[in-house]
Formats: sequence, structure tokens, C-alpha cells
Amino acid sequence: MELNNLTPATGSVRGNKRKGRGQGSGRGGTSTRGHKGAKSRSGFKNKRHHEGGQMPLQMRLPKKGFKNPNRELFIALNLDQVQAMSDKHKVKDWTLEAMMKHNFITGNDRVKVLGRGTLSAKVNITAHAASDAARKAVEAAGGSITIV
Repeated sequence: MELNNLTPATGSVRGNKRKGRGQGSGRGGTSTRGHKGAKSRSGFKNKRHHEGGQMPLQMRLPKKGFKNPNRELFIALNLDQVQAMSDKHKVKDWTLEAMMKHNFITGNDRVKVLGRGTLSAKVNITAHAASDAARKAVEAAGGSITIV
């Protein structure tokens, strides 16, 4: 056996279909594309939403909802989370920098203190907003909330 004797196994290599090369090739005329229609034309590319002239699904469904471009998004900080963070990290003054340092918020997040849970530690919190219940609970525990 030598390199010039090597050939692929019988039947493993098949020639290309030569379409559109005349009637004698067996694939002339319509070149295996059938008769007429968008799919038989050159340059046809089927879009994901194309339904062949039928009204597409995304146009049949009703429009719904509204995104307010002026909405204010806050990261919620509940009192039970404040208590857990104070117990874990032994921090009494929760400023925005301290929250960033302990990976509770990132860069431009806005924080709102909410009143879920109980608070036994005396903590001073700096945030962008606070609910009345949270403010009363923090002041009852001897702390304070500062709005930035």
C-alpha cells in the first residue's frame, strides 16, 4: 500500500448535485425548486415572522402594557435585612458606601428602606427614600434614617 493507492471507501463520497444545468442533467427547468412562488425565486430568505401572506402572529396579538420612561427604580432594603447585615458585619452606620462595600448595591442604585421585619439594633441608615413604617421602627430602636 502506498499513498498514491489510497481511495475513500466505496459509496462514502458523493458528487455535488448540479442544478440548473439543462434538461439532460435531470435537474434542469425549475432546478428542484418546484413551480413559482417566493421560495422558487433567487435571493429568497425566509424571515422568522414570515407567514406567507397570512397576518403574522405578532400583528394578530393585541398591544398591551406601558413602560413609564420616568419611573424611579429602587433597591428595597427591609428592616430584617438591615438587622441581618448589622449582625453579620457589625456595622452600625449603613451609608451608601458601606452598602456598596458589602455588595448590597452597585454604582448608581437607589435604595429605599421598607418596614418588613423587626429591628433590635440601633442603626443609622442613609438612603434615597424610606417608608413611614420603616422610619418609625428605626427611630423606636434608637437609630435614624437620613434621606440623601
